[in-house]
Amino acid sequence: MADWIMWLIGAGVLVILELFSGTFYLLMIAIGMAAGAATALMRIDLPGQTLAAAVVGVIATMLLRRSRFGKFQRTNAAADPNVNIDIGQSVHVPEWQERSARVMYRGAMWDVELAPGVPAQPGTFRICEIRGSRLIVGA
Repeated sequence: MADWIMWLIGAGVLVILELFSGTFYLLMIAIGMAAGAATALMRIDLPGQTLAAAVVGVIATMLLRRSRFGKFQRTNAAADPNVNIDIGQSVHVPEWQERSARVMYRGAMWDVELAPGVPAQPGTFRICEIRGSRLIVGA
């Protein structure tokens, strides 16, 4: 079997594995292997093919790492409504005691704490964050 076919089979396998992993890094190595196949089509020997595949794969991986797709963004799960369905819901607080209260929410008693800068007045508040079993609420 020709060298370029082996490079393309390897690239295809990496593309399939990349679909299962959910990252783009295996795709970048597959691009490097496609460069190895292109080098093989130019009738350059195996060390040259391997060098071309390695250089293109490393450069593609470095470019991916510097792009916005390669950066892992951490979010605060306690304040993320995609993680916790209670964020953004409203809760009624009848009275405050030293910027905290105890209220019934979703059939259970919860400790409620005011977010910084919110006045301690009775009323309806929006849940901004959840820390353990404590609801942090804002206006």
